[in-house]
Amino acid sequence: MDSGTISLGLMAVLGLLMIAAAISDLRSRTISNELNAAVALLAIPFWIASGLAIWPDIALQFAAAFAVFLVFAGLFAIGAMGGGDVKMIGAVMLWIPLPLFMPTLTVMAIGGGILSAIMLIHLKLRRSDKPVEVPYGVAIAAAGLWALHQQYLNQFQAIG
Repeated sequence: MDSGTISLGLMAVLGLLMIAAAISDLRSRTISNELNAAVALLAIPFWIASGLAIWPDIALQFAAAFAVFLVFAGLFAIGAMGGGDVKMIGAVMLWIPLPLFMPTLTVMAIGGGILSAIMLIHLKLRRSDKPVEVPYGVAIAAAGLWALHQQYLNQFQAIG
């Protein structure tokens, strides 16, 4: 089996894991540590199959994903994000090519904003005083799937 097939297989597994995390977050507002660990650990064989060099490619990829994780850990510390969401963001960013980091975070923020508005409207219509709990895993999964499509599955990226 060639490395391209392995990379595509691992991306398919990542897609399924992100969808599972989104569904879990919708249902119970939790994303399991095991699911996040699987996403993070599968990045290693993906890097190898993709031909990334340990230095500087993998080191930069890890450092950038860790920096994003630290920013969101700060948001967790002030109560703005859930712990599972923060771990999922860090794990998913291990897979995202560096040029797509900011666009992915932008897609994630827009998706999260739309999701927050929907959740707020839903609570207001039900006349509930409970605080809004946004299943941000849905926005993370959507942004991750978008980024994978842009980098690896978009046959039009070479045009222009």
